[in-house]
Amino acid sequence: MASKEDIIARAKDAITDFDDELAAEIAGEALVAGIDPVELIEKGFTAGMQEVGEQFEQGTLFLPHVLAAAEAMNAGMEVIKPEMEKRKSQTKSLGTVVIGTIEGDIHSIGKDIVASMLNIAGFNVVDLGRDVPIKTFVEKSKELKPQIVASSALMTTTMVNQIQIEEQLKEAGIRGQIKTMVGGAPVTQDWADKIGADLYGESATDVVSKVKAALL
Repeated sequence: MASKEDIIARAKDAITDFDDELAAEIAGEALVAGIDPVELIEKGFTAGMQEVGEQFEQGTLFLPHVLAAAEAMNAGMEVIKPEMEKRKSQTKSLGTVVIGTIEGDIHSIGKDIVASMLNIAGFNVVDLGRDVPIKTFVEKSKELKPQIVASSALMTTTMVNQIQIEEQLKEAGIRGQIKTMVGGAPVTQDWADKIGADLYGESATDVVSKVKAALL
């Protein structure tokens, strides 16, 4: 039987090779082998996605590749989902996080990784997707009363829209009941401070630890 390291390495390869069938097959193999699904996702699938993301930023891969890698990751996640759900029902949810990539921005790779890591960590994650209008962030916040609203911006031109989330949550009268979090390549702690966001997430692991610290 294949070793744990071998299975995790192949899970990563399935993502960097954009192979959904292989990703699903390895996810099944990992469950049979008793590998912790969290470890498989972090060291296998997420590591593969991050590699694809870096190559995309360097211009050696293009958007269709990123989307194909994300599809492969989703295929693997589908197989693991029942096990994750089972574990989740045994632990109480740590809180609700509404997350999305901001209006005008179609990048979702970083946000997808963050959403899946928060999910694994035990949060109830409501992923609004990409190119999300500001009013949707506000409406969902009213409807779901989440603890945190997180927005990702991958371009300086869309980053400015994060100010609107702050403004419109204030106008809706609910800013005081919610913590806001911003992230994305051009976003910094200075920017978060400047617009009045509560939290800044530098990476997926950073987001998870900061969200936990803010809520626990």
